[in-house]
Amino acid sequence: MKDGKKVFLKALRLKAIEDVKLKGIENLSNILETIRQEFSGEITKFGIKDAEQSWKAFKGRLLEELIVEVISSEVKKHGLNIISGSKLSGIVLDECLCMVKRSILVDYGEFGMHVPDADLVIYNKNCRALAIISVKATLRERIAQTGYWSLKLKQSKLTQNIKVFFITLDEDKDLSRKRFAKKGRAIVEVDTDGAFVITTERIEESEKVMPFEKFRRIIEKLGRVDKDE
Repeated sequence: MKDGKKVFLKALRLKAIEDVKLKGIENLSNILETIRQEFSGEITKFGIKDAEQSWKAFKGRLLEELIVEVISSEVKKHGLNIISGSKLSGIVLDECLCMVKRSILVDYGEFGMHVPDADLVIYNKNCRALAIISVKATLRERIAQTGYWSLKLKQSKLTQNIKVFFITLDEDKDLSRKRFAKKGRAIVEVDTDGAFVITTERIEESEKVMPFEKFRRIIEKLGRVDKDE
């Protein structure tokens, strides 16, 4: 049963990757909806009782994987690396990843050092983090925490240069308008280094809110700044 579930989920991941290559990342919401219908129709055959809850967890991981798939070549082209934030929570890390983890730690004094919430971390060849990224379908899943961690990182000279970004499908349309901004957009504009929206729809852009395709410029800039330091 477990092997059958693994094979099924792996096939869905590969289908999503191929669909993104064929249709473009900007159509990701529609691609994921097609994947969801297939997932919901089959997952209960593997003993899963709450198909909707199981889909939410699978969708979150799949979204991260697809973003890495799309931007990893660009990251490497500029001499950088990218890793899932969850991997940095592991107990056994090689020397480089230990250094990456230490470079993003937030100091809480007598309450210890803690790793900020991050789905992805971009780091350089010296194993120093340059950016942490939250990847979510909607802003409400993480934006308040992202703003908080951005402020905490900027309080220390050791972490103040780490950029904090948000990549989202913005399914609740929190980022679509700059004027009469919703709370989520206000947090992005004031407390983060930017959010990038995967969509085919028009958004009111600003220096902090842009379509996802412009994230490539951010990666290029991270690589350029890193070489200059």
